[in-house]
Amino acid sequence: MRRLRISAISYLNTAPLMWDFEHSDTGSEFDISYTLPSACARALEAGTADIGIIPAAAYAQVPGLMALPGVAIASRRPVRSILLVSRVPVDQIRTVALDTSSMTSVALTKILFEKWLGGGRMFAPMAPDIEKMLARHDAGLMIGDPALQIDRSRYLTLDLAEEWIRYTGKPFVFAFWAVRRQALPEDALREASSSQDLAAVFQQSRDHGLAPASLDQIAREWAPRLGIGEAGVRSYLTENIYYHLDPPCLEGLQLFYRYAAEIGALPAAPEICFLAANAATV
Repeated sequence: MRRLRISAISYLNTAPLMWDFEHSDTGSEFDISYTLPSACARALEAGTADIGIIPAAAYAQVPGLMALPGVAIASRRPVRSILLVSRVPVDQIRTVALDTSSMTSVALTKILFEKWLGGGRMFAPMAPDIEKMLARHDAGLMIGDPALQIDRSRYLTLDLAEEWIRYTGKPFVFAFWAVRRQALPEDALREASSSQDLAAVFQQSRDHGLAPASLDQIAREWAPRLGIGEAGVRSYLTENIYYHLDPPCLEGLQLFYRYAAEIGALPAAPEICFLAANAATV
């Protein structure tokens, strides 16, 4: 059997998830490439990747996916890296530039406006350059590392995870690992042990990446890249990002799918199907 191809996201928040793939022999067992969240979903849809850390929205758009249990990029508090950036108050925003790197955050933005912040806004896709966005629109959606680098003293900002939690009381799930059904042989899909072995690889990589020594190394490597300081990197990964796809996160995810379908931001999502049907989330 050929090596499975992993499409990963090249943002700071995936660094703990990729720890074993980058720092142990685990990486030699897979073919790994890095891209943006939206491109990761397209790679799974095109069959050029077998496993991907997909934006949550992709599960409603790409057929034939199964989620790997237990691991997510989620938030139970302000996330810092999904921001609506503006020079005017929210009630004065009429046009919003949407970061083309994202699908989930785009849908979340539309949900927040339609349900709680006031509908009737106009949305336009743009590359994530905040000055160019604000030259043409009232506000811009920024995600990932570029959002972490925003000088929030210069703009009005809205943390979209914080707003979601304020209005729903649920965590927000931005991404999770998914595998194409066609990438695995039928016996691997039937045998719980095989499925759990694959899921365990990704769960253990997360656990090792969140170990204190690993976080110290990630902070040393990423702080100069992003210019936010080692303490800022560490607090982001340990306080703002939540890496477990647990029952509260699944409730938040299902509510996101329901709202997104109601307002037409996404097609109706299928029931979340895990690779190992009897594997509990952790």
